[in-house]
Amino acid sequence: MESKRMQALHQKTKELLESGTVQVIIGYGRGCGDRVRPVFVRNAETAAGLVWDDRCRQNLAVYLNKPEIKNLGTPAIVATPAAVKSIIQLISENQVKPCSVVVLAVDQGAVLELKDNASLEEYSAKHPVVFPPFVLKEMKTIAEMPLPQRNAYWQNELSRCFKCYACRAACPLCYCERCISENNQPQWVCPASHPQGNFEWHINRAMHLAGRCIECGSCSIACPVGIPIGLLTIEASRMVKQEFGHEPGLRCNADSAMSSFNTDDRETFIQ
Repeated sequence: MESKRMQALHQKTKELLESGTVQVIIGYGRGCGDRVRPVFVRNAETAAGLVWDDRCRQNLAVYLNKPEIKNLGTPAIVATPAAVKSIIQLISENQVKPCSVVVLAVDQGAVLELKDNASLEEYSAKHPVVFPPFVLKEMKTIAEMPLPQRNAYWQNELSRCFKCYACRAACPLCYCERCISENNQPQWVCPASHPQGNFEWHINRAMHLAGRCIECGSCSIACPVGIPIGLLTIEASRMVKQEFGHEPGLRCNADSAMSSFNTDDRETFIQ
């Protein structure tokens, strides 16, 4: 099955490049040791270097808004279910133009070419993001903690942060040209990597991703000291879903849960 999927991926990307349909393929290639890394394939001859397996976890949708990638021409992206949901969310937030990117979803032994909003939404509805069992267990453990214990847990985890902002760089939905952490007139977030500064930064980021995080976990994967920071943004989005019935990454024309108002919204969250 793995060989069949790889062959289908190589064939499809080669066809897209040779036909001029796209000018660059954003995908995964071999990295150091047993790792994979993002690659940007621009000619058909090197398309055979693309790989696809369980190691391909980084959310490549983060590159779609990069000016240097845009300058290469129309892209195709080898997308995990999380990346597909990210692209839908970016379209809904007017950050990616509909039909401006060819999305390639590797499914079973075939490569599905998702060309429009309808095909993206159909695929997203049928392919939920699946967490490793240990993530679900950790989320359950944290949720069952009394509030003082939960606060102590996060204070301890966040104390290891040294403000490298790898979590921000890995997130497709952290696309602000100037982050709140970089504003100093006024200064909303203390830049120092001490307990208060770290807590301010991560709580602010989680709030900005509430109702928007598609639960890809790329922020946790990118963290060099292993802080499970994705659990904060995932929990914030799940609270939005519980209170407002809003789930990101499903509809290309969805309103933002945190910037729209509905008279039928539940108000239990303010009690």
